[in-house]
This record gives sequence, C-alpha cells and structure tokens, in this order.
Amino acid sequence: MKLSSAILSFALAAASAAASAADGLIELKSPHAAKATMDKLEELVKQRGLSVFARIDHAAGAAKVNKSLRATELLIFGNPQGGTPLMECAQTAGIDLPLKALVWEDAAGQVWLGYNDPAYLAQRHGAAACPVVENLRKALGGLAEATVAR
Repeated sequence: MKLSSAILSFALAAASAAASAADGLIELKSPHAAKATMDKLEELVKQRGLSVFARIDHAAGAAKVNKSLRATELLIFGNPQGGTPLMECAQTAGIDLPLKALVWEDAAGQVWLGYNDPAYLAQRHGAAACPVVENLRKALGGLAEATVAR
C-alpha cells in the first residue's frame, strides 16, 4: 500500500513538473507545413485588422551561426485596442505585449501553433479579473483555430 502511494505521489509530482514547464502556453496541432501554417496565421491576422510587427525565423537565425534548428517562426502582432485595456488593468502586462504566436515542427515532424493564454498573462500580472481578457482569449483562439483548420 505504501509503495503504490509513493509511486502515485512521484507520478503526480512528475506530471506537475512537466505541466508547469509551459504554463499558459496553448498548443494546437497543425495539419499544414510550418511555413504554410505561419503564412496562414499572418494572413488571418492582417485580415482582422491587426498589425504585424515582426515575423522572426529562428531556424534562419540558427543557420547564420552554423546551427541547425527545425522550422521555428514567431509572429508578433496586435493592436492598441486589444492590448491597452489589459495594460490599464496591469501596466506590467506590457512586457508580454504585443501578442505572439509560435509555429514549430517537432522532432517527429508534427507542426504546432502555440500562443500565450491571455488569462494566464492576466493572472501573471495580477489582473485576472480584467474584463478584456475573455475577448482576447476568444480572438486568439479564433485565429489559432482558423489557422490550423483544413
């Protein structure tokens, strides 16, 4: 009885440690190639009237220093209409804004789209009750779902 209890405690601790490694990161599988996924995301962001501030190709950066990295791109985007209300609730949220989305290919060849959950960001900055959070969650979730749709 004690051994199974110890094993269960260890398993729960290990699972908790693994889950906390990416706190607040929402990940969706993409059926598209990495570049196509990012291209689609960027197109949808622009269609919705958001500004694209940067598109960073981490794999290209790695190649410049003779390193190899699977496809990994970051899109930085947003607009003051969405971000400012969150910063009015907690000005320190500005460290996490504009919004970001990462597209990467894992070792098995699966492409992923990930982004920070606005609720997690709001909680991080002590603004969990900020009224704009749910709108940001819906907007980002909609963008992500549309990006990975077939």
